[in-house]
Amino acid sequence: MKIKWAMLAAVFTIVTVLTGCEPLAVLNPKGPQAETQADVIWLSIGIMAIIVIAVFAILVYMLVKFRASKQDKDYEPPHIEGNVIVESICVGIPVLIVIFLSIVSVQSNYKVESTPDGYKEKEPLVVYASSSNWKWHFSYPEQDIETVNYLYVPTNRALEFKLYSYGPITSFWIPQLGGQKYAMSDMVTTLHLAADSPGEFMGRNANFSGKGFAENTFNVKAMPQDEFEEWVDEVKETADPLTEKEFDQLLEPGHLGQLTFTGTHLKFLPPPSAENGGHNHGSGSSNEHTEMMEHGDKD
Repeated sequence: MKIKWAMLAAVFTIVTVLTGCEPLAVLNPKGPQAETQADVIWLSIGIMAIIVIAVFAILVYMLVKFRASKQDKDYEPPHIEGNVIVESICVGIPVLIVIFLSIVSVQSNYKVESTPDGYKEKEPLVVYASSSNWKWHFSYPEQDIETVNYLYVPTNRALEFKLYSYGPITSFWIPQLGGQKYAMSDMVTTLHLAADSPGEFMGRNANFSGKGFAENTFNVKAMPQDEFEEWVDEVKETADPLTEKEFDQLLEPGHLGQLTFTGTHLKFLPPPSAENGGHNHGSGSSNEHTEMMEHGDKD
């Protein structure tokens, strides 16, 4: 009786605690890329749940059917040959599951690596997202503004992030908008995202990069296009210009709050010229960098 009440109390406690928990960010998507990934996660969870339930059901059946019995101590069970059908099922089903999940994973990877569906005909907002110990710098070449540790984006518009690092390898991740992608010091990687609805989201560096890694986060706010344009106009009227000397100070290791500037560091400290797989350690011509900033470096 005590064991029964203890189990009921434990179940009640777990249910009470879980009821007050917020949903996992990756399972609460606010953009098409994150929704694709959430669907794959739920599909994988469903398949694994079926497998676990089936295995435990077979385990209980085997324990009950072949439990110890009052046989003579000299009893020897009859020799039984392997069953081809059973063995085919045991081998075939896992193979089919792996093939199915592989196809789903490849298709979803191609989908999240490209411009989101429904946004391919629209001009994307290009943002250069660079990291340093331990902060994020967001450069808007089209708007000619730059922010530190916070990101404002318009809803219902494709977002094209150009990622690189001024320090160790980091990983740019906004769980509710899409998956993570590495930012490196000698090349630029491209991440396509979009926000379907207004809201505030958490972003962070998902790759360990030293003692300040835990606070290497940034805030993301998605808003309608007209509000985004109003914010840009306000920044241009109120923010101080970003100078090369000040940017050098920002690159020093440490934590900062949220900062806003007019102008971007792309003009005096361009990003690496290598793109998605080519490593040339930033050895590109200035003309290439200028063309990248003028045309948004579209893929």
